[in-house]
Amino acid sequence: MQPNLFTLSEANAILPQLQEDLLKLQLLTQQFEEKFEELQMLKGKHQMSGGADVGHDPYFELESQLEFMRIEIDMQIGNFDRKGVLLKMINPGLIDFPSIFNGEEILICWKQGEERATHYHGWNDGFMGRKAFPEA
Repeated sequence: MQPNLFTLSEANAILPQLQEDLLKLQLLTQQFEEKFEELQMLKGKHQMSGGADVGHDPYFELESQLEFMRIEIDMQIGNFDRKGVLLKMINPGLIDFPSIFNGEEILICWKQGEERATHYHGWNDGFMGRKAFPEA
């Protein structure tokens, strides 16, 4: 399947929606991490108390919540793929947009905190190889 190709203006046009999606994803991953920590603390307390059998699985509810949250996180990450962009990092947000510049396949690169996408890099260069677009 041919990947979506974006111009710089197309990347910047879709960026507000992607930023909104990213913030939702970041909140969900933060909640997941907090819930996971809660589960670990509960398991630690349970072991410290000798692991007495309480007649039911004391972790079932938290583990179920975590599983549903993980599924939602996977779906939200998939939404970036479906829009044709590459979510490289959740925190801080790093998104790449496949593109062509001067006949070369590149990735338009945006990092959370930047007002708009103004840089690009080669497919193998990564974030450290970013260059500014001449017109940006």
